[in-house]
Amino acid sequence: MTALPFALNHMAAPALPVDAFFSLAKSLGISMVEIRNDLAGNAIADGTPPEEVKALAEKHGLTIVSINALQRFNEWNEQRADEARELISYARDCGAKALVLVPVNDGSGKEDGVRQSNLRQALGALKPMLDAAGITGLVEPLGFEACSLRSKAEAAEAIRAVSGERSFRLVHDTFHHHLAGEDQFFPDLTGLVHISGVIDANLAVSDMRDPHRVLVDAADRLDNQGQTRRLQDQGYAGPFSFEPFAPSVHELANPADALRESMDYLRLRS
Repeated sequence: MTALPFALNHMAAPALPVDAFFSLAKSLGISMVEIRNDLAGNAIADGTPPEEVKALAEKHGLTIVSINALQRFNEWNEQRADEARELISYARDCGAKALVLVPVNDGSGKEDGVRQSNLRQALGALKPMLDAAGITGLVEPLGFEACSLRSKAEAAEAIRAVSGERSFRLVHDTFHHHLAGEDQFFPDLTGLVHISGVIDANLAVSDMRDPHRVLVDAADRLDNQGQTRRLQDQGYAGPFSFEPFAPSVHELANPADALRESMDYLRLRS
C-alpha cells in the first residue's frame, strides 16, 4: 500500500454537526479536516465562534487545514475585502492553516486580459491580509467552461507575478483538473488536493457538475489514481481531501464505511 495523507472536507458529510464530523474523521484515522462557511445551520454559517471550533478540533486531535471558501475572490471590491477580512480572522482564530479562494464561475470576467488583470489585483490585495494573519491562500481553479479561472498554469503565473509564492498555494482538484483538460501539474506550488470521482458513463465531460461528484472507486472516470500517483511522484507531500458533492453520498446512513472503502481503493494504486 502507498501512504496517502488523507483529509476530510465537511462536504463529505454536510449534515453532521462539526463535532460529529470531527469524530468521523478521527474514526477513519484521518487527522486533517476542512471546514466550510457554506453549510446552512452548521459551523461556520450558524455563528459558531471560531474558538469553539478550535477547541473541538483540539479535542479530537485534528488539524484544520482550511476554511472553504472565499467565493468570487477574483472579483475584488469593497464587499469582497470585507468578506476576506472576516474569513481570514475566523481562520486565524479557529486554528485553520489556510483559506480556499474560489473564482467567479458565472460566465463573467473570462475575457483574455481582463481575467488575468482581475486575478492579479485580487492576489495583490489579499497577500498582506493573509500574511498578517499567518494564513495561506489556496487558489482553486475550476474546470467549468463558465469559470473565470480554469487554468492552474494561469494561477501559478499570477502568484509569481505578485511575488506571492510564500502567501499562496494552488488547490489541485481532480474533478476540475479533468474538466479543464489541463495536463500540467504544479507539485511544488500545490498546497491541497481535492478528490472526488465521476462514475456516470453516459455523461459528457462538458456536462459534469458538482452533483455528479461521488467517492472514488473502480468506476471512476477522472483517473484519481493516476492523478494522485503523479502528484506524489513529482514531490507533492500534502493532504488529499475527500470533497464529494453528490446527494447520494450526503444521504448515506453510514458514510464511514463508504469513505473507508474509497480510502482503501486509492491506497491500492497499481
